[in-house]
Amino acid sequence: MDYLYYVFAILTFIAVVLLIEGLYLAWNTSRGPEAERVARRLRIMSAGAHGETGSSMIKKRLLSDTPSLQRLLLSVPRVHALDRLLEQSGLSWSVASFAGVMVATAGAAFLLLSYFGVPWMLRLPLVAGAALLPLLVVLRAKAKRLQRIEQQLPDALDLMARALRAGHAFPTALKMVGDEMNAPLAVEFRATFDEVNFGIAMQDALMNLATRVPSTDLRYFVIAVLIQRETGGNLAELLDSISRIIRERIKLLGQVRVLSAEGRLSAWILSLLPFGAAAMIQLTNPQFLEMLFVDPGGRKMLVGALLLMVCGVFVMRNIIRIRV
Repeated sequence: MDYLYYVFAILTFIAVVLLIEGLYLAWNTSRGPEAERVARRLRIMSAGAHGETGSSMIKKRLLSDTPSLQRLLLSVPRVHALDRLLEQSGLSWSVASFAGVMVATAGAAFLLLSYFGVPWMLRLPLVAGAALLPLLVVLRAKAKRLQRIEQQLPDALDLMARALRAGHAFPTALKMVGDEMNAPLAVEFRATFDEVNFGIAMQDALMNLATRVPSTDLRYFVIAVLIQRETGGNLAELLDSISRIIRERIKLLGQVRVLSAEGRLSAWILSLLPFGAAAMIQLTNPQFLEMLFVDPGGRKMLVGALLLMVCGVFVMRNIIRIRV
């Protein structure tokens, strides 16, 4: 009993120290000069852009339809980063609706687990995991949208190169992509053309495009165009070269995904199998797993198993994740 007391005291001390350190780092990150510069750029395209220079020409996003909730959310640190994530995902959610979905998901999971009599030690982590499901949905939607944009980008660059060879100006080429291509890439290029048409400098409009679409390929395009505008050169040939490089990269990425498909499937099965087996046992024979939650030795075994599973997930993720 004394051994468990000392272990609990040490773990509590470590947790308090880590909490204080985390709060300090969060405060330092949110108040530093680099964070202020990033926050200023985010506010230009987000709901907080009420006092920024030139932001009146840019459509403002609302965090909530309720004014009181809007003011409350504006006081939350890093809320504009969350708003930017929702915008990048292409979903029509606001920050307020996203928070409501998280609370509803957590409440539904809590009621469901309480109905089946799941122990508190397992219930709280499952409720926390259920609350994060909307965030996973947003991240998944963002990944799919970025993948779609990267697939459309080579065709868009070819269209812009042909427009430049035909004698059109670069803003007109942006407009042609916005009119001729499909969403989501057409929406982003059309927004960039509108910003230029409303009087925003081309450099700022292209940087806003790179901010809205955090794609490596698109940033290559933006950087190449900005350098070409400073140094000169044949922009049409430059766009053709970027388009060809992006196509080769997408082709290589597809080959890598095919070769690593078996590893990804094995990782998903090995990660979900223990939880699925435990859920089936809990539904069929609840007393069978009760000893793991009641006995101190069983609790230690659960903690050790979870830690080993987390380490295994990270190891498998590093094995099957190949960057191209």
